[in-house]
Amino acid sequence: RFVTVSGPSGGRVALQLAERLVFLEGFTSLQQLIESGSSALDSIRKNLSSLSSSSNSTSYDPSKLLAPIPRPRKNVFCVGMNYVAHAKESLKAKGLDPNNLPKHPVFFTKPPTAINSPLGDIPLDSNVTEKLDWEVELGVIIGPGGRNIKRENAMNHVWGYTVLNDVTARDLQFKHQQFFKGKALDGSCPMGPCVITADEIQNPHDLRVTCKINGETKQDSKTKDFIFDIPTLIEVLSKGMTLEPGDIIATGTPEGVGFAREPPEFLKVGDVIETEIEGIGSLKNRVVRDE
Repeated sequence: RFVTVSGPSGGRVALQLAERLVFLEGFTSLQQLIESGSSALDSIRKNLSSLSSSSNSTSYDPSKLLAPIPRPRKNVFCVGMNYVAHAKESLKAKGLDPNNLPKHPVFFTKPPTAINSPLGDIPLDSNVTEKLDWEVELGVIIGPGGRNIKRENAMNHVWGYTVLNDVTARDLQFKHQQFFKGKALDGSCPMGPCVITADEIQNPHDLRVTCKINGETKQDSKTKDFIFDIPTLIEVLSKGMTLEPGDIIATGTPEGVGFAREPPEFLKVGDVIETEIEGIGSLKNRVVRDE
């Protein structure tokens, strides 16, 4: 598990060993570690015993964590309507045939300025949006890059996994008739608390994914409800377009989002969102006034 810890000179990448964080000498960021390839990870694994006793460490403090990749080099690649039940609830809420599931992945992006920390406040400006919604998602971190990646090789390009919350301004999303603007608000992509390497997750297609608002469960599903699995997403996204180390793919959200509820529900100032994915960790973000 790798985290990024805030400090006087910016973020520092650290290896999480139980309740200790060991800073990695020679690496200025998690992005750099990912770009260094499998040999860097192999070296860390071989030296775990010495790292565990390193004095270049600190105690685990969630309040000091930044997003694992605080400033991605590119937009976060996102996937819309990728859980069967969520696709059906979304189509129904829009007055469309709920059985008309996507035949191809629906891609959009969130800009780097949307990235937020695991415990970061989510700004809400009522002059901008009155329909802020939640979306817990499994994030895939690309390791080795590539273009035109074949499905059967796609998982070899996965470096690790993280938790994301694709916070969405539904009124903007629908007003502009596309996803980007409603998905792009500052602070609308809490991420973390760590990136766990791919080898630590036995089956990413059978993970429990949950979201609570003020302690009340709103989303509770498993990634086995994906319409398009991770290899398919990587294959399709990489067709004619190079994926690079550190790229982030948010794989979609399960059913239970606010706009599809009857009646619809949206976030208010003071609400606390807890998003969690089995085997990875959880985020806890409060909605704050930003006007």
